Amino acid sequence: MPSGIWRIAMGVGIPVGFDTKGLDIPGWFSAMCIAMSLGTEGFALLTLGLVKPWGEVVPGWIPLIGGKRVAPLAAVIPALLGAAVVMLLTIPRVGGFGGAQGAPTGPALVVMDACYAPLLLWGPLLVVVAISYYRRRLN
Repeated sequence: MPSGIWRIAMGVGIPVGFDTKGLDIPGWFSAMCIAMSLGTEGFALLTLGLVKPWGEVVPGWIPLIGGKRVAPLAAVIPALLGAAVVMLLTIPRVGGFGGAQGAPTGPALVVMDACYAPLLLWGPLLVVVAISYYRRRLN
């Protein structure tokens, strides 16, 4: 959530320390920041399916498949692939998210790093939750 808020703030033109000269704000860049944030939050909500009942049985209100059991691998494989992608994107930034061209410096960089730091835990924790889901569903 914090990284999404930070990204949306940058996308709508709120100064967050990132050099946004030459970016289409408002415009396509703003739309991209909002879409990335909504996508990230959507994937985070899907992660809840690994620990909630609707991750085992599709809710009845969903047309055609409502009430059917979710095949364990149909949840586990995308979760593990997602975890791998998140780790590939975040582990190289374990020392901080600055350093890119136009990246913030000073206190703005500290805020940016604090907003993005939770992403470092998302990948490994998603692996743990996916394995737990798989083990639970096998029994």
